[in-house]
Amino acid sequence: MAASATWPIAAVVFDLDGLLIDSEPLWRQAEIEVFGSVGLHLSETDVRHTMGLRIDDAVRYWWDRFPWSGMSLVEMEAVITSRVAELVRVSATPMPGALEAVALCRRLSLLVAVCSGSRAVVIEAALRSLGIESEVSVWHSAEWEPLGKPHPGSYLSTAAKLGVDPVACLALEDSFNGALSAKAARMRVIAVPEAETFDSPRWGFCDRKLNSLLGFDEALIRSLERRDI
Repeated sequence: MAASATWPIAAVVFDLDGLLIDSEPLWRQAEIEVFGSVGLHLSETDVRHTMGLRIDDAVRYWWDRFPWSGMSLVEMEAVITSRVAELVRVSATPMPGALEAVALCRRLSLLVAVCSGSRAVVIEAALRSLGIESEVSVWHSAEWEPLGKPHPGSYLSTAAKLGVDPVACLALEDSFNGALSAKAARMRVIAVPEAETFDSPRWGFCDRKLNSLLGFDEALIRSLERRDI
């Protein structure tokens, strides 16, 4: 009979957009607006293709396919980011169970971090909008990394800021690229995908999968600390 070993979790690292805050629709709105201003008319389905990518990677994705004139790539990144930050400050709301998930981690004396592909201005606006600035021990933006998600650098840097080994971290992600990033950093990963992609087999590498953060509880955390050997 297999024995059970305990691999303690010391920190929980949350993605931001679409996981803690309902900002994915705001990103899509901003991208459709700004790309449209240079003649690139994208649909909701189109902009979902770059979900989870850092903004420079998303802009480059569309430039490589449909190059435009009138705005440089760097300018495009800045305008989209500024528009998202504005929308977050005005109309963003927490995702179901998000505030409760953060509170649970603090109650269990687990460190809380945010690791996001968004730029710092968006992260700051979101944490302020959610009212959880004081609950988050550290936050890290992929803008400070050579490469964005799915490269593991963002998650490795977040763990380093926390002073915690990545294998002692639990990451929660709603995007495929983000989940790949966290898993490549050797973290345990819970995916919280959009309903449209929930049943996709591509999430098979994740340790657990939830419909929303309303399903995130202590029993789930403890189950991820146990491993048969």
